[in-house]
Amino acid sequence: MKRMFRRSLSVFALVTAFAATILAAAGDGKWRTKVPESARERPNPMAGDPNSVAAGAKLFQQNCASCHGNQAEGHSKRPNLHSDRLKNSTPGELEWLLKNGSLRNGMPSWSRLPEPQRWQLVSFLKSLP
Repeated sequence: MKRMFRRSLSVFALVTAFAATILAAAGDGKWRTKVPESARERPNPMAGDPNSVAAGAKLFQQNCASCHGNQAEGHSKRPNLHSDRLKNSTPGELEWLLKNGSLRNGMPSWSRLPEPQRWQLVSFLKSLP
């Protein structure tokens, strides 16, 4: 009985370590390689709107904070959005990710949000320090 428990515990530890490795690799930014060049180069049409950052912050709290944290600091296995990877992503790449998601990485598609709202989210994300 003890041996069976130890074996089960060992298998659980191995599976947990494997899952942690997979999740750690999930936020590696490889999704960017799937973004078509036409989407990558799209400018944010809301970039000049002084209200777009505030509107994007509100949308973030409603839709994204449960996974990424209230301050976009990352939560559980979800990435910190203050990262250099996000800062180095183009607005078009970010809007594409919001629209298409990356289910392999745990990011759902937000295509149900109207395009202007996705661009407001991009404005907010690009405003993060």
